[in-house]
Amino acid sequence: MVPDDGSRAGDHGSAGGGAAADGAVLLDEVQATIGRYVVLPSEEALTAVTLWVAASHIQPALQHAPRLAVVGPTKGCGKSRVLDVLHETVHQPMMTVNTSPAVVFRVIGKNPPTLLVDEADTIFGPKAGEKEDLRGLLNAGHQRNRPAWRISGPEHKPTAFPTFAMAALAGIGDLPDTIMDRAVVLRMQKRKPGERITPFRSRYSVPELNALRDRLTAWLTPLRGTAAALVPAMPVEDRAADTWEPLVIVADLAGGHWPTSARTACLAMTRHEAVQDEQTTLKTRLLRDIRRVFEQEGNKEALRSQDLLAALLTDAESPWPDYGSKGLNAYHLSALLRDFGIRPANYRFEQGRQAKAYARNQFLDAWARYCPDPTTAPAQPAHAGGHESAPARPASGKPPAPPAGSLPVGLPGTTGPKHAR
Repeated sequence: MVPDDGSRAGDHGSAGGGAAADGAVLLDEVQATIGRYVVLPSEEALTAVTLWVAASHIQPALQHAPRLAVVGPTKGCGKSRVLDVLHETVHQPMMTVNTSPAVVFRVIGKNPPTLLVDEADTIFGPKAGEKEDLRGLLNAGHQRNRPAWRISGPEHKPTAFPTFAMAALAGIGDLPDTIMDRAVVLRMQKRKPGERITPFRSRYSVPELNALRDRLTAWLTPLRGTAAALVPAMPVEDRAADTWEPLVIVADLAGGHWPTSARTACLAMTRHEAVQDEQTTLKTRLLRDIRRVFEQEGNKEALRSQDLLAALLTDAESPWPDYGSKGLNAYHLSALLRDFGIRPANYRFEQGRQAKAYARNQFLDAWARYCPDPTTAPAQPAHAGGHESAPARPASGKPPAPPAGSLPVGLPGTTGPKHAR
């Protein structure tokens, strides 16, 4: 059930009148202001962020609470600045960095806050086991009526805590599929030298953004009842439609160019994510196939790039012979592996010959993270003393002994065999 806050004033027809025209002008102002403080990947992304901010002000009327995934490949891409702007414009912002899940459970209610999570990669990373409750909340809170049950109070009664709340999560690298599938995704990049933004200074930026927030509240709060009754035509289906529907509802309430802009942004950004998903699946397949090649070669310390390519291309059932226009080549291979921190380098092989090659120990961390093999034991077991390590990371201060052969192998995560001089 959608909570009734007594704001069921107006109907869909009245939403298209003067109030809607005022809403369109207000959204234009919000969009222009956000665009001054951050450089977003595209105009569609700027449209999406503007509508996401506005949608936070009608959360009690929504059936789905879309996530905003603000991700980038490195630090310095503007992710935290996006959260700074959101904090001053969304409905009841609540930063959740270092916040106890128990606090978040108790804050969320019929009129939920908007959760803002910085460094979200630390919540979903391999060492974030103690934050399982917060991860579960963020996963479940996308849809209404998905409470979390806990034993609470002095009488230890089972209690249902609401989880429904919009959330923006910023982090390095992609977040888990359970979040990305429920999110409007902003893939941030570092600014180019010619790209300029307005510095974010609290004494004048916060009042300006707060004024826009208050105007959004004044416009949208009376329209919550109207928003709850709207069933907008969506250009996408299934979960993507659930995620984007609140943004399209706001656009339809505003009128003007916003209904068209919202649907255009929806199509563009969901299609872009579909391509990203395909690329991610392809990269995971590549990691598995390279592991197979190394196994077939007796897990050598390094393989020449040419030999690795030749082995990949011999599998007629794989996508590599048809990759690109003429099949997978050295450039393609390097580009596909770059996101994993894996790069070829000049190595010296037997009889002093050198060639571009990939060291096996560069792949260990990526194999463990993206395509773990449950049938084999970890390549680098943890040493005694209570230190637990991922397969690709030996315990600190105890490097493994070099395997037999002509090439010494460095610690996992280094450049591998000794570089040729």
